[in-house]
Amino acid sequence: MASPLVFIDGDQGTTGLHIHERLRERNDLQLLTLPAAERKDPRRRAEAINASDIAILCLPDAAAREAVAAIENPAVRVIDASSAHRTAPGWVYGFPEMDAEQPQRIAAAHRVTNPGCYPTGAIGLLRPLVQAGLLPRDYPIAMHAVSGYSGGGRPAVEQYEGPSAAQAPAFQVYGTALAHKHPPEMQRYAGLDHRPVFVPAYGAFRQGIVLTVPLELRLLAPGTDGKQLHACLARHYAGTAHVQVIALEDTQALTHLNPQELNGTNDMRLGVFINEEHGHVLLSAVFDNLGKGASGAALQNLELMLAPT
Repeated sequence: MASPLVFIDGDQGTTGLHIHERLRERNDLQLLTLPAAERKDPRRRAEAINASDIAILCLPDAAAREAVAAIENPAVRVIDASSAHRTAPGWVYGFPEMDAEQPQRIAAAHRVTNPGCYPTGAIGLLRPLVQAGLLPRDYPIAMHAVSGYSGGGRPAVEQYEGPSAAQAPAFQVYGTALAHKHPPEMQRYAGLDHRPVFVPAYGAFRQGIVLTVPLELRLLAPGTDGKQLHACLARHYAGTAHVQVIALEDTQALTHLNPQELNGTNDMRLGVFINEEHGHVLLSAVFDNLGKGASGAALQNLELMLAPT
């Protein structure tokens, strides 16, 4: 039997390059790429995607929609790393740890949409708590996240690594219009009734994320405390390969969170920090925006889709 043919459309972008680097040495699949002169040729791209077994789209949203529209071969399966299809009907959400059945759904899917980097942390923290009834669906969620500048794509990388890098800010909050593209995805897959308030930022480091969600215990279900929240997350992710929940005794000793701690991995580490005196809890997620938040997630989904049925 021939090895599966995988086409990376957009293999010169940040996510595509990482995926290409991870796959090019493998001998259990064939990797299809286009020469530089043909990468923007719609006809050649359509030929390539229709010739593949699995296409991984590492493209801007509009280009990803065009690529999917060009598929005529019903056997072609797609992993879309853009945000074009994250809430679209007929697409399976590519977060395997979301629930116990999600790996099977991804494995059987023809269309898989990779989660966004920030939503990976937000959904990873909130969905289990909402499903368990510990976090009300109508809780007024507000979250803050700091990502490495690679999350901004080529323009941000050029700002921090190009000729004017010395003038790049050490820290910048953006999305102040509160109209970022990620909250609809967060709301849908976390199971929230209302759009969360999301405040993102970039730091002067290349990759890594810290995302935090503050909670007030007085607004949760009666009798809910921080230990119950932690126990819920620990149960949900027990036995998963890529998501860990920090033990409560370890969070008590932590005085800071390092966004770069898990760089170069496909792991995500969740924390529950409790201040009983004030009735406050801080949920945290640390992971690599180019790993679990992008290329690593795509490769995790690829492995599931390639697995024998």
